Amino acid sequence: MAHVLVIGGGIAGLATALLSARRGHTAEVFERDTRAPGTALDRDFFGWRRPSVPQAAQPHVLLGAARKLLRAELPDVHAEMLRLGARERHELDWFDVRPPARPGDEDLVTVQARRIVLESALAGALRAEPGVLVRYGEPVAGLTAERETRAKPWVRVTGVTTPGGTYAGDLVVDAAGRRGGSCGLLAGAGCRPAPVERHRTGLAYFCRWYRLPGGTEEGPRRPWTVTGGAFAGCAVFPSDNRVFAVTVFAHTGDPTRAALRDPAVFEAAARTFPPGAAWLELGAEPLSGVLATAGLDNRWSPLADGRGPVVTGMVPVGDALTHTNPTLGQGTSLALWAADRVARTAHRNTGSADFAAGYHGWALRTLKPWFDLQVGADAAVGERLAAGGAGRACGAAARAREAAALFECALEDPEVMRARARVRHLAEAPGRAYADPAVRARVARWLADRPGWVPHAVGPCRAEWEELTAPPRGGRAAHLGTAPQPGVPSTSARS
Repeated sequence: MAHVLVIGGGIAGLATALLSARRGHTAEVFERDTRAPGTALDRDFFGWRRPSVPQAAQPHVLLGAARKLLRAELPDVHAEMLRLGARERHELDWFDVRPPARPGDEDLVTVQARRIVLESALAGALRAEPGVLVRYGEPVAGLTAERETRAKPWVRVTGVTTPGGTYAGDLVVDAAGRRGGSCGLLAGAGCRPAPVERHRTGLAYFCRWYRLPGGTEEGPRRPWTVTGGAFAGCAVFPSDNRVFAVTVFAHTGDPTRAALRDPAVFEAAARTFPPGAAWLELGAEPLSGVLATAGLDNRWSPLADGRGPVVTGMVPVGDALTHTNPTLGQGTSLALWAADRVARTAHRNTGSADFAAGYHGWALRTLKPWFDLQVGADAAVGERLAAGGAGRACGAAARAREAAALFECALEDPEVMRARARVRHLAEAPGRAYADPAVRARVARWLADRPGWVPHAVGPCRAEWEELTAPPRGGRAAHLGTAPQPGVPSTSARS
């Protein structure tokens, strides 16, 4: 049995502690925030200021990979999410009649819920779990460490220090996220710098939260909830308790993007795309202002380099290891995979170089391919939005057209939809799923039947976009009313 010290009480940290305890270990979690998530979801989601977790108020989805792990290892957490109002949607329910089932279809399910729902379910399970202690309001200030011999180019971490004292453990887990300051902690312990692979996305997101009117439990199944145009796009994220988010995204270099902070401009822009128009036509109540996030990147931060581990006795999970832009919704699944890996191996010699190298090798095989997929997808989207529909090199344009055609074909063809869903839910790598000859043939036929089809033609033209995002003339900015400020909405969900 090992004693696991976890830095950070977000999703990755709570899951690591809980999964470790369920495997017979003990755990302590050190969280800088002074409070735990509760079951008053709207109060915590809209009223809890969390500057160290800026993504907390942004839309989240739980992909099939995360749901599968929860159902297998933490079924009580999954059940509690559903009790708190989370909803589940099977990808193949897009069709009026679901196609005959195949093995693996049972995992092509999205859990629709705000981040706070999962956090609340994890925190509740930890409170009842013997052998786990969560120290709220006690941030980690340093690491205790030792260098075993001069010949070994790494430092062995043996514990953590906080304003409240020094704590020893068999394994320290960095779950403090990309802003957790682990680089400073490692430097203070005498470690050489760890490498960081970083890719800027060039994407800016603008999100606003709404609640469906009473008596309306579900929004439209169609149109599709994500639409990308030549220079901007829109996505809708159905969530728990009749709550949903509308997101408009554009390139960070687009001079019109600042106007989207205005609620009236935001809604006008969202309504020019099919998903935004369909959901906003339902008479939903706004629950927030427009929440903006930009400067996003994809970051791979392993604690190893070409010489081997930079540290032993410590491993990263969640965003501390692989931070991905939320476009594909991979973050929670990758975090839970890493948390589960820690729990399953914490009985080994966690202070050894073999353990550190084994964890790093597992991460390269299991997590890095999905990180690379995100990097490639973001590069393609960023290139398209930056070009604004302008021509591209022939080869790049052909590849982009084929990728867009696969997405569109999936909306009509269950076999292509299944392949796309297996990639989306991290069940199968795209190089395998999309290389299936049957899938390729179906997409090729779809394209052949539409010789004049133009990808990403949805949404407004550039002139219309600049008109609706232009500075107000004669009070035009008020044409959709005044939005409430972020805070506790008038209608509560679960309290």
